[in-house]
Amino acid sequence: MAAFFTPAILQSALEQGLIYALIALALFLSYSMLNVCDLSTDGCYTLGCATGAVVAIAGYPILAIFAAMGVGVCSGMVNAFLQTKMKVESMLAGIIVNTGLYTINITIMGKSVLSMNDTETLFTRLQDLLEGTPLEGAYQLILAAVFAAVVLVLLLLFLNTRLGLSIRATGDNPDMVKSSSINPAFTTTVGLCIGGAMTALAGCLIGEYQKSCDINMGTGMVTVALASLIIGETIFGKCSIKVRAVGVIAGSCLYRVIVAVALRFDLPATALKLVSAIIVGVAISMPAIKQIIAFRRTKAAAMAKRRKMQGGGK
Repeated sequence: MAAFFTPAILQSALEQGLIYALIALALFLSYSMLNVCDLSTDGCYTLGCATGAVVAIAGYPILAIFAAMGVGVCSGMVNAFLQTKMKVESMLAGIIVNTGLYTINITIMGKSVLSMNDTETLFTRLQDLLEGTPLEGAYQLILAAVFAAVVLVLLLLFLNTRLGLSIRATGDNPDMVKSSSINPAFTTTVGLCIGGAMTALAGCLIGEYQKSCDINMGTGMVTVALASLIIGETIFGKCSIKVRAVGVIAGSCLYRVIVAVALRFDLPATALKLVSAIIVGVAISMPAIKQIIAFRRTKAAAMAKRRKMQGGGK
């Protein structure tokens, strides 16, 4: 079993888990805080990767980060416009945006696959900076951890501001928010724009991390992010906002570790989607599984107590 947890596998899983945690944090904001089901994640993730890849190939890897976040904000704004102004259901609005983004993404890329093998990225810059130091082999993990930590801190600080509290209140009770002279359409728009920016940022980082961008790379990303979110909340339970947000990152890393270990069983590459689907299914079912286990334990304890009482009576 130790062979499945080699340092290289663990490091790679943590690197990807920290980057994908940005998407899980975006869903944490929209799904858990704002109570909005955002299904535009798949397309927005690819949008960030496509935009970041094009800008990085042009020779601006740092600008690629801000460009990706900018288009992510635009994606969230369109999604919010459909929901708040056009009165489209959140699920349908996300599907509409996700469908439209496919054409936009392929237009930005110019072709279905972009290669960045000879492109300078943030990761290659940090690698050159750390060359010859003890941290040389961990440059990808360091950069991913820095981005995850910065986004986590900024998100927690934002959620404690007046606007952040208004967003949380909108998700809890929209009617109360309206009676408090807070515009729920505005708070929904801000929340979805921030979520879109974080999702697109994750796409840009993955593109620079893998040095490639594929038009279909975002397929199923919303399901994976939701699984990471649920894994984190299952582990840490209903705690404070800070603990839950940290749990989201931990859940994303744990999900990637599970996927990495599963792929060590010499499974074909085509089985990756099946492995992911099984992990997602188990993660989403964890609350129900925990309830069933707790119920059976309670039932077994009650039956044992009853048998003990009957034995004592005899």
